[in-house]
Amino acid sequence: MSATTSAYDDTAFRKIDIDALEEDYVTDAELYDVDPRSPEQALADAQAKQDGARNLLNRGDAAGALALILSEPPYGPTVEDAKNITIQALLSILSSTRTSDIPNLVRALDPEQQDTLMKYIYKGMALPGAESSGSVLLSWHEKLTEVAGTGCIVRVMTDRRLV
Repeated sequence: MSATTSAYDDTAFRKIDIDALEEDYVTDAELYDVDPRSPEQALADAQAKQDGARNLLNRGDAAGALALILSEPPYGPTVEDAKNITIQALLSILSSTRTSDIPNLVRALDPEQQDTLMKYIYKGMALPGAESSGSVLLSWHEKLTEVAGTGCIVRVMTDRRLV
């Protein structure tokens, strides 16, 4: 009986990393193109977009500010500072927009910008302290889903490029 119990006690086979042995192991870098900009250049671009969006917003051009922020978003693991600046700028645009203006602003965006906006909405919901902007993000999510459809949600959930 001791021979059979010792066979069950041997769990060394569970410590083998099968992914390391597999030839078709896929990394995240192979699934999408990383942002070609250096982290410093992406940060400078994000700060310039933030300033430009603030100026457009002060002039009452929320559509221009939104389009500016959503153009060429920073992707990849090396541009976290640029991502943080961009999400903060976008949250200020979303928070300063009247609810009645949201559908027209969303319709003015092309489908790629709508998908990027949905990514930022989900990222904003995941941020700590999102309670203050939660209702704003939910209203934008509702209006964006009405205009772009549920396909927008599916594309965002399956896209590996995180903002």
